[in-house]
Amino acid sequence: MAIQPQATRRFRLRDIVEDRRIMLMLALGFSSGLPLLLVLGTFTLRLAFSDIDVRAIGLFSYVALPYSLKFLWAPAIDRLTVPVLGARLGRRRAWMVTTQAAVALCLVLMAFSDPKTSLALLGLGAFLVAFCAASQDVVIDGWRIDAAGSDFQGILAATSNLGYRLGLITAGAGALFIASAGGWTLAYLIMAALMLVGMIAALLAPSFDTARAAQTETPARSRFWSMRRAVLEPLTELHARFGGALWGILLLVALYRLPDFLSGVMASPLYRTLGFDLKEIATVTKLYGIWIGIAGGFAGGWALARLGLFPTLLLGAFLAASSHLAFAWLSAGPADLWRLTVAISIENFCGSFAGIVLIAYMSSLTSAAYAATQYALFSSLYALPGKLVAGSSGFVVAAIGYPAFFVMTSLVGIPVLALCLAVGRRSGRPAAKPASREADEAGNRIPGPELPSTARAPGAA
Repeated sequence: MAIQPQATRRFRLRDIVEDRRIMLMLALGFSSGLPLLLVLGTFTLRLAFSDIDVRAIGLFSYVALPYSLKFLWAPAIDRLTVPVLGARLGRRRAWMVTTQAAVALCLVLMAFSDPKTSLALLGLGAFLVAFCAASQDVVIDGWRIDAAGSDFQGILAATSNLGYRLGLITAGAGALFIASAGGWTLAYLIMAALMLVGMIAALLAPSFDTARAAQTETPARSRFWSMRRAVLEPLTELHARFGGALWGILLLVALYRLPDFLSGVMASPLYRTLGFDLKEIATVTKLYGIWIGIAGGFAGGWALARLGLFPTLLLGAFLAASSHLAFAWLSAGPADLWRLTVAISIENFCGSFAGIVLIAYMSSLTSAAYAATQYALFSSLYALPGKLVAGSSGFVVAAIGYPAFFVMTSLVGIPVLALCLAVGRRSGRPAAKPASREADEAGNRIPGPELPSTARAPGAA
C-alpha cells in the first residue's frame, strides 16, 4: 500500500520509524553502495596484493565505466518492463530485483577468479558487476524520486547516502578483514550474499507505478516514438531551460569530481607501495575513513542549508581539489599510521562534502517531468571524464612518481572553480506544470506523494 502524503505538517524525527520509505531507502542505499568498491578500491587492492603491475591496475579502472555510461540505457529501463516479474512486482521493483540478483551472480564469478591465473575472467566479472550495479542505481534513483515527490527528497537523499556509506564500509573494511582472515574468495561470496538486503527491501517497497495510457499508433511506430521521447525529450527540455549555458553546466558536472577519480585509482597501489598491510588499510581507509566521509556529507548538507547552493558549490570545488595535496604529502614521507590517518581524514571529509553538494546541484537541474532520465544523465556524466582518464594514471605514476601525480590532480580544481563562477548560479527548476501524456508514457516521471520537509536542497524549486 502506498505511503499517504502528510501535507499538514513538517518532517518529524518519529517519521524515521513511522514512514517506511526511510528504512527501505536505507536498505536500497546499502545495496547500491555495496558493489562499488568491489570493482574499484577493494578490487584494486586485490590486484595490488596479487602483485599485478601498477599500469595494469590503472587500466582495470575501465571496468567501472558502466557507472558513467548508464544514461545510455536508463531510458530503456525507465520504459521497458521485465517479463513475468514486471506483472507481479511492478516495473521498478522488478528491475531492482533483477539487477540485484545479477550483481550477486557476477560477484560469485569474481570470487572464483584468481588474478594470477584468470585475470581476464576476473576483469569480465568486475565489468558485469559494474554494469548490473549501475543499472540498479538507475532504478533506485527513479524509485527515490517517485517515492518522495519533491519536498521529501532531502530526507530520502540523506538516508540513501547513509545506506550507501554503510555499503561502502561493508565492501571496503568488511571485505578486507574477511580477505585477511579467509581469503578473497570467501570475501566476495559473502558480499554476494549481502545483496539479499536490497532484494528484500525491493520486495517490500511500494511500487509507485501507474498504468500507462493506451497507444494509438501502430506497435512498431509506437515503440520507436516512445523511445525517441524517452531519450530526446529530457535533453531538449534541458536545452530549452538553460540555452547555451547548458554546455557550461554539463562541463562543470563532468569536471567537478575529476580530481577524485584521477587520484582514487592510484590510492590503493600507494598504500601497498608504502608497506601498509590489509588490516591497517581496512581500519584506516575503509572503516575510519568512511565515517569521516559521513561527517563530511553532513557538513555539506549543513553548509547547503546555511550558505545556499552557489557558495557551497564553490567551497566544495576548492576542498575536493586541494585535499589531494594530503596524498602528495603522504606519498613523500615514511609509512607511519598516523600520517595515513591524517591524509585519509582530509581526503574523505572534503570529498564527501563535495559529493553531497554535487548531488544537490544535479538534483536542482532536473525537471519534474524527466527527473529519472535527467538525473541519470548528470550522475553518469560527472564520473565519465575521470573514468576515461584514470586508466592512464598508472603510466603517469610510473613516469613521474606518486607525489607529483597527486599535486597534478589537485591543480585540476582551478578550471573547476572558474566554471563554478561562470555557470554555477544557473540552477533551479521552473514553475511546476502538469505533466504531458507523452512524458508519462515515456516513463521518466511517475508522480509520487508529497511530504513537506525542511531538508529540500537550496536552489531547488
